[in-house]
This record gives sequence, structure tokens and C-alpha cells, in this order.
Amino acid sequence: MSIITLTTDYGLKDHFVGSLKGKILKDFTEAQLIDISHDIDPFNTAQASYIIGAAYKSFPEGTVHLIGVDAEYNKENRHIAIQWDNHYFVCADNGILGMLTQKIVPQKMVEINIHDRLPADATDLDVFVTVAAHIARGGQLNVIGKEIKSIKQVTELKPVAIANSIKGYVIYIDHFGNVVTNISRQLFLETAKGRSYEIVLNDKRGRTNIRTIWPKYSNIAVSDKFPIKDYEGQKLAIFNEAGFLEIAIFRSNPNTVGSAETLLGLGYRDMITINFDVQP
Repeated sequence: MSIITLTTDYGLKDHFVGSLKGKILKDFTEAQLIDISHDIDPFNTAQASYIIGAAYKSFPEGTVHLIGVDAEYNKENRHIAIQWDNHYFVCADNGILGMLTQKIVPQKMVEINIHDRLPADATDLDVFVTVAAHIARGGQLNVIGKEIKSIKQVTELKPVAIANSIKGYVIYIDHFGNVVTNISRQLFLETAKGRSYEIVLNDKRGRTNIRTIWPKYSNIAVSDKFPIKDYEGQKLAIFNEAGFLEIAIFRSNPNTVGSAETLLGLGYRDMITINFDVQP
């Protein structure tokens, strides 16, 4: 099985996604193509990193993940391919993979150097297609690039933990309007050490803060005396399946009553703070 996943900021209105798939199949007919997302905000590397980090484990080891976000090749944006956690990733060295490699040390990393082997009119997309197909066929990384020891790390929006607080940022807003931060469960547990806490939200609309992180959404319905429906519209916090702190409105509909994004006034890059040793 030769799986290649696709994550881009191309959207679905234009021909780009279809052309990408066609080029891969033209190069490697046996490839199995899976879309992760094509709705990444343009050039939003933090969002792309979160989506890839949340999705890749759902695929078998050896899967090739092609990431077409901020992919233009230039003096500040080289092309790279890495083997990481027994998966392969092909993208630009723009910080997307740097966010992932903070968790797990890569097995191998190369700077792609096949650009001069392709036709003069080859695009950045053509480079990624050639590399992804090569790896999916069982090809080695050192054939398409020279080994490197480090890749670009992005410090912007990085969560920071000190003795009595964690400061993180909103990095993604999902289809339901739920707000995902870059505060991980691991960072929270390492900092909290069992202490009381309070999640401080964007207070532009005078909303109160949150003092409970629930195991799952429906756990907010704490009383057996009232149906779950009576809890609709309440704000809550969980650690989502990807392991990151998420702020939500229970059973909200962004198209009708609103969501955590609209009702709490939270948006991309907004700061979220967790304070510890909070008094009742």
C-alpha cells in the first residue's frame, strides 16, 4: 500500500487540487491519495502543522504526507523531506515540521536538491510530486536530497510555561467554531502538578473564565436531574483528540446561535492564559 496524503491551502474552487492529484497519478499510478485538508488558511503554517500533527497517526506507518502550504522555493524557503515517527513528510522548510519535531526527534532529514533535474518549467508542486512518488515507491531520501541536521523552528506563538501560569495562543478554529490552542495536555500536567487552575479567556466581551477541563464535551452535563439539552450553550474546555486545549460552546451551531469563536470573541493568535494556585 502506497498512501500519499495531501494537505494544502489551495481550496477547492480552483483546479490546483485536481492537478496535484493528476500529476501524482501520472508519476505513480498505484498511489492511494487521501485528502487531509485543502482549507488551510493561505500561508498559515501554524494551522497546517496542527492539522498534520492531529491527522498523521491515523495512517499506517510509511505513509507519505505532502504539504502544499507556503511552498514557494526561494532563498529563505528551501524544500525538505523528513522521516519522522515512521512517516514521511514533504514540504517547505517554513516551520511546519519544526513544530512537530519539538516532540519527536526525526529519523532522517534531507534538503531536496532535484530541482535542476526537472524540466525548466517545473513548478514547486512538480518537485513535491516527484519526491512524494519516489518515497511512496520505496525510494531512499538520500537519492532526492542531501542530509541536514536541523530545520527551521518557529518561536512565534510558542506556548510558555512559568511557575504559576501557562501562556498559549489560539492556533486553529474548527468547523464547529471550537477554538484550539497550542497548550498541550502534557505541558498542562507538567506545570499544574495537581494544583487548582483557571483558564483566562479573551475578556473583550466580559466573559467569565473556566475552572474545569472536562474529559469530553458531554461531561459538562453534571446533574442527572436535568437533560443534556439544558446544558446547550455553556462554555467548556477539553483536551481534544490531538491533545491540545480546546475551548467550545456545548452543542452550539456556528450558523445559528454562534460558537466559541463568535460568542467568546476568540480568534487566531489570541492569547489564552492558565493561572495556577487559584483561590475559590
